[in-house]
Amino acid sequence: MSPKTVEHMTWHQSHDTVDRVMVHPFDGEIWKHFNSVHHHFSTESRNMRLGICTNEFNSFRSFVALYFCWPVILTVYNLSPGKCMRPKFMFLSTVIPGPNSLRWNIDVCLQRLINELTQLWSSGTLTYDVLTKHNFLIKTALIWIIYDFSAYEMVSNWSTHENLACSYCMKNNKAFTLTNGSKTSFFLLPPTFLANRSQV
Repeated sequence: MSPKTVEHMTWHQSHDTVDRVMVHPFDGEIWKHFNSVHHHFSTESRNMRLGICTNEFNSFRSFVALYFCWPVILTVYNLSPGKCMRPKFMFLSTVIPGPNSLRWNIDVCLQRLINELTQLWSSGTLTYDVLTKHNFLIKTALIWIIYDFSAYEMVSNWSTHENLACSYCMKNNKAFTLTNGSKTSFFLLPPTFLANRSQV
C-alpha cells in the first residue's frame, strides 16, 4: 500500500548472487531449495518470505522481580540487507507476558499467529499493489525462526539437554558426557582430543 516501500518488496527478483558469498538469505541454499519445491509460490515475486524472532527476557531488568515477557517479531526477507533488519520493517506481532516462564505452553500463545500464517500460506489474501494499481493475491511463507538454544527447546518442544540436542545433526554430532557431573557437552575440538577424551 505504500509507494515508498512497494518497489523494494521485489528486490530479490533482480538481485544477483556472487558465488560462495552470502550477504542475504536469498543467496543461501534454503531459499533456492524452497523456490524449487514451491514453484507456484516463487513465480510471484511479491509473495512474502518471513522470519520469526523471539526470546524470553525480564522486562524489569531485575532477577528479584521475576516477570518474563516474550516479544514475537516478524521480519520481511523480501527486502534488501540494508532494509530487512531496520526497526520500521520489523513487526511486533505478539507480546506474551506472564509472571512466570512459559515452559511448554508457548505454543498455546502462538496459536493465533500460526493460524494466520497458515491461512496466508494456503489461500493468501487479496491486497492492492499501489505500483501497478491492481489487486493481487499475496501469499506468505515462514522460512526462518530465530532464537537461542533455550528458546528453541520451548518453541519446538525438542529437548536440548541430551545427545540429540541438535534436531538437524541428530546422531551425527560430537556430543559426549563429562566424566565428573555426567553432563552432555558439545565442543568443536580437534579430532585428537575427541579420540583421547577418555584419558582427560
